Amino acid sequence: MASGNATETVLSVKGLSKTFVTKRGFPNPVTVTVRAVDDVSFAVRAGEAFGLVGESGCGKSTTGRALLRLIEPDRGAVTYRGQDVLAASGAELRALRRKLQIVFQDPYASLNPRRGIGETLAEPMRVHKMGDRAQIAERVKSLLAEVGLPPSAADKYPHEFSGGQRQRIGIARALSVDPELIVADEPVSALDVSIQAQVLLLLRDLQARRGLSYVFVAHDLGVVRFFCQSVAVMYLGRIVESGPVEEVFNQPAHPYTTVLRQASPVPDPRAKSIAVRIEGEVPSAANPPQGCHFHPRCPNAMPVCKTVYPAWTQLTPTRGVACHLHTPAGS
Repeated sequence: MASGNATETVLSVKGLSKTFVTKRGFPNPVTVTVRAVDDVSFAVRAGEAFGLVGESGCGKSTTGRALLRLIEPDRGAVTYRGQDVLAASGAELRALRRKLQIVFQDPYASLNPRRGIGETLAEPMRVHKMGDRAQIAERVKSLLAEVGLPPSAADKYPHEFSGGQRQRIGIARALSVDPELIVADEPVSALDVSIQAQVLLLLRDLQARRGLSYVFVAHDLGVVRFFCQSVAVMYLGRIVESGPVEEVFNQPAHPYTTVLRQASPVPDPRAKSIAVRIEGEVPSAANPPQGCHFHPRCPNAMPVCKTVYPAWTQLTPTRGVACHLHTPAGS
C-alpha cells in the first residue's frame, strides 16, 4: 500500500482553467476563445478512484491532461502531496513524472508502431535510471506478467496485439516507473464490453495491490459507478456536482446528473426502464449560454438560471452542487 492513509489528500486541484484560441469561419475567419476547462476544483484521496464524467466535449480529458501538464493550463493550482506541480521544472518535474502517469484512451495511437513492446516498457525506466540493463529486462518481464501478458510479448510490436492487449501494455508502461497516481483517460471506451470488464478488474486489482489513486475519465456512468469511489460531473468545462458515487447517482442534486442517470442503460433485463434522451445539443464552449450553461436543456430551468451562473453550494462535507435549486436565489 502507498504511504499515507485513506483520508489523506494526495492530489488537490483548485481553479484549474484552460482556454484555446482558434479561428473559425470562411472566407473571413474570426478569432474565438474556447473555454475547455473553467475553474475546476477537486481533490483525490490516497487509494481512491476519482471519476470525471460527462458528455463528449465537456472538458474531462483536457482536465486530466492539464493537471499532468501534458497541456499547460492557463491558471489554477495543482498540488501533489503538497508539491506545486505547475511550478515544478527540471529535476523536480522529472521526479513528479514518476509519481503521476497516464493511460490514454486509444491503446494503438499511444504506442509507437515501430518500437517493440520490451523497448517501450524499458525506455521510461532508463530515463529515470531505475536499474542496469539486466534489472530493467527483468522488470519488463515482471510488468508483462502483472498485466496478464506472457514474456514473449516483449519481442512483439503493437500491431500484433488485440485492443485489450494493447491497453494492458499501456497500463504496464504507466506502471513501469512505480507511480502513485494514474490519470486513466477513458481507458476502456475503445474496447469491447467483455474486454472492458477484464481491464477494469485489472485496474481495480492494481489499485488494491499497489495502493494506486486514479483520476478516472469516462462518459459511461455504469463504468464510473463500478470503478470509482467519488465522482465529479462536468458540463461545458465546469464541475456541476461532486460527491461519493453512490450518493450522487442514487440522489442526484443537479438536473444534468439526473438526466445522465436516466439516460444510462440499466444492466438488468428484468428491470423496467424508460430511455430518456437529453434534449438539445451541448452548446459551444466558444459561445456558452449566459447564466447557467445547462439552462437551455434543463427541465427545471427558472428565470434566474438564464442570467446568473449558480454559486457552488456545499450540501454536506463531501457533496457539492452548482445549481439555483440549492441556493437562496432558486428557493
